[in-house]
This record gives sequence, structure tokens and C-alpha cells, in this order.
Amino acid sequence: MHSSTGFREEVIREQIRTKGSLKKYIEIGIGNTWLIRTEIEHEDGTETEIKGIVRPFKLKSVYFRLWIRRRVLILDLREGVKVQTKSNKNFKIILGFYGV
Repeated sequence: MHSSTGFREEVIREQIRTKGSLKKYIEIGIGNTWLIRTEIEHEDGTETEIKGIVRPFKLKSVYFRLWIRRRVLILDLREGVKVQTKSNKNFKIILGFYGV
């Protein structure tokens, strides 16, 4: 018998294997729920966070995100440099990989 969270993660992993085209963000660093996590963006715009790396993964871009208080600096190989202001305060240092 699976725990509800473990079973849910396995269902999502199976959906990813069969659909394959969902956007995935693999992030390594401090400030997220886990040191290494994969965030899945579903077709309806909702997101799911899973501990570890979810495969298959086809790399599209690499980014670095530094979030201090309400300011976020993003250095993205595909989109360049961006600075954002968020409504909530946080601290994160993330190396991320975007792909499908």
C-alpha cells in the first residue's frame, strides 16, 4: 500500500512518461521545499512539485535565480537577464533547468 503522497507522485510520473510534452523545471538549490525538485506545469496551467528529478527530460534552457526579500534576479541562457518584484518575501538561490 502506498502513502497518498507517494502514490500521487507515481501517478504524475506516469502521466509525464505518457504525455512527454509537459513543461518541466528541475531546480537545485536552497529556498525550495527540497534541495532538488522538479516542477511540472500542466496543460491547464496548474503546477505540481515533485522531490527529485523526473525523467524523461529534454533540456531547453538553463537559468540561475537569486531571490532576496521581494527582488528576484534571473539569469537565463534563453531569455537573458530579468529582474522581478514579488509580493512575498523569500530567500532562494537556485540553479534551474527548463525542458519538456
